[in-house]
Amino acid sequence: MKVMVQFAAVFNLDKCLGCHACSIACKNLWTNREGTEYMWWNNVETKPGPGYPNQWEDQDKWHGGWILTKDGKLKLAIGGRIARLLELFSNPYLPTIDDYYEPFTYTYSDLVKQDDGKQPVAKPISLISKKPIEIDKGPNWNDDLAGGTETILQDPNVKKLQDKIKTDFENAFMMYLPRICNHCLNPSCMAACPAGAIYKRVEDGIVLTDQQKCRGWRFCIAACPYKKVYYNWSTGKAEKCILCYPRIENGQPPACFQQCVGRIRYIGPVFYDADRVLWAVSAGDPKEIIDRHLEIILDPYDPDVVKNAKENGIDEDFIKTAQRTPVYKMMKVWRIALPLHPEYRTLPMVWYIPPLSPIVENMKISDEQIFPLVDQMRIPLEYLASLFTAGDVDRVKNVLKKLLALRIYQRYIRLHKNPPGWIFKETSLTEKDFEEMYKVLAIAKIEDRFVIPTAHKEKAIKMFEEEIAPEYGQGHRGMEIAAKKPRDLRLRA
Repeated sequence: MKVMVQFAAVFNLDKCLGCHACSIACKNLWTNREGTEYMWWNNVETKPGPGYPNQWEDQDKWHGGWILTKDGKLKLAIGGRIARLLELFSNPYLPTIDDYYEPFTYTYSDLVKQDDGKQPVAKPISLISKKPIEIDKGPNWNDDLAGGTETILQDPNVKKLQDKIKTDFENAFMMYLPRICNHCLNPSCMAACPAGAIYKRVEDGIVLTDQQKCRGWRFCIAACPYKKVYYNWSTGKAEKCILCYPRIENGQPPACFQQCVGRIRYIGPVFYDADRVLWAVSAGDPKEIIDRHLEIILDPYDPDVVKNAKENGIDEDFIKTAQRTPVYKMMKVWRIALPLHPEYRTLPMVWYIPPLSPIVENMKISDEQIFPLVDQMRIPLEYLASLFTAGDVDRVKNVLKKLLALRIYQRYIRLHKNPPGWIFKETSLTEKDFEEMYKVLAIAKIEDRFVIPTAHKEKAIKMFEEEIAPEYGQGHRGMEIAAKKPRDLRLRA
């Protein structure tokens, strides 16, 4: 067992407002430069819908993430080194600007220069070519359009469930899905980079791009199944979410976390067993990956884990914050959070609490009747399972039961009644669990949601002295292979 630290996050989709405050906070801070106009390191998608970039979940088209070969070995879906070499100048799995949108502005000067007596009009022009363009899409162009057949049928998850999901207006449903880089335990973008420019920080697991090493090959963009790496057309470099690591090192949450109006975001360090990452992603059945993922996430209160963490140079404040953050409990103890598309085998460390939705066919029902009717909610369980559990409907159903049970429990408490025993039996949760869940999900203060240790000066000096970029194609194991090579890390993002 080798204990390592990873910052993990949980987004509670049951509370997301779709206000995009998180996106704007990130945009103003990090992607307000030339070449980054179309980059949304944080974006909020309306689901069902094609997402951003267009149909990013369709891995039959993009070949992102990892796959298992017939002999059980892990391989990048975009192919090995030779295959990528042949596609060096014509990559079929690389999104084009049309899959995003061509960034544009308007000729505002025309509004004051019009002198022929006609109504002045500001015309759209491309920020890339500086030529007039016709606007057919933009950022969040399908916002709140999940009920429309034009957008809902473009969702790759819906295509798999067309017999189950109807597009009639009365059967329409929608939810919001905020997305950032998942800072995976087994990032495919890192393994695909020929220059070794993408690396995973040993001290906190944040995945970054070394701009000095990046040569703009863009294999990282093709290999990332979440399409959260972008190409800066101005600088010729790849850029991505850096989890606001300068803020993290100062004990502050990322900007998108800080500005979240719905208070849906939680972040904190967790421990994981680095020696078992390959085992976790090598499950034959994709549905088993979540259980293996949870198994390698370690209990921060376990004396053996704490001892091993100290032996590996993990500071005491990281140990204390790992014990205090609610992220671990939401993921592994209460098991109400789920990863986004675990079948991509990258082990994402941004997890989601799926949203509840109305039971529309039965309005007058008792508490005891709610649990059997979970599968009749407006948002089909098969759709949520396609997003979060590789198709495991029962796992999604168990999470929704726990969220419903929490509401039932609190209703009885507010009415000064004893909660019924069946809610504990159905969910395998205790009264203490329900009390803690209520505090975390409903009334948690900022210091309870964001549990972040500050960086140490001596650690920063050590980071400059140690090589932490992986060897090409090695994935997570490359972090250890290249652990002793010196290099200059003056520019990290």
